[in-house]
Amino acid sequence: MKLSPREAAGYFAKPDPKRAGLLIYGGDAMRVALKRQQVIAALIGKTGEEEMRLTRIPASDLRSDPACLIDAMTAQGFFPGPRVAFVEDAADGLTKFIKPALEAWREGDAQIIVTAKQLNARSSLRKLFEGHNNSFAVGIYDDPPSKAEIESDLAKGGLTNIQPDAMDALIALSRDIGPGDFRQVVEKISLYKLNDTTPLTPEDV
Repeated sequence: MKLSPREAAGYFAKPDPKRAGLLIYGGDAMRVALKRQQVIAALIGKTGEEEMRLTRIPASDLRSDPACLIDAMTAQGFFPGPRVAFVEDAADGLTKFIKPALEAWREGDAQIIVTAKQLNARSSLRKLFEGHNNSFAVGIYDDPPSKAEIESDLAKGGLTNIQPDAMDALIALSRDIGPGDFRQVVEKISLYKLNDTTPLTPEDV
């Protein structure tokens, strides 16, 4: 199924562990990576990677060993909790290897997260995820983050008291710098205001 940008923002923050898979694609590799990091962290938690509940599968590995995705999806880990099988830099040539895994997925298996570069509407990989009744496909475009996304990122750092002028300054900044740099700015602001209950001001920004 296809998620709109508004639906996707909510889903990335709170993904459904009972879904079989998620395809995230877009021309800006940094934006795709940030969303992938967000959704995987929301699924498996901060300790998920340490507890080996995340399996990374480069596209080249899946091409050379088509069974490795199903193996990772169905493997039982040492630690309890949700698991993710992450296929990186996929393209249409991998559709034939990803399709059997989606079809074989059962509740309790690792969720399949796939990232790809820009895919057009004719893409077989897009069609696979958009046509699957228990998976999602999300296109990440070069739009700057919305006000709601900025508020959500600040709230994660404990910042909810924000002057309107400060939010305007952040929105303007998000349109001038790349997504990775903007994420670092938000993290620095959160650290700067740590244990400070006064509102965030334009001067702080």
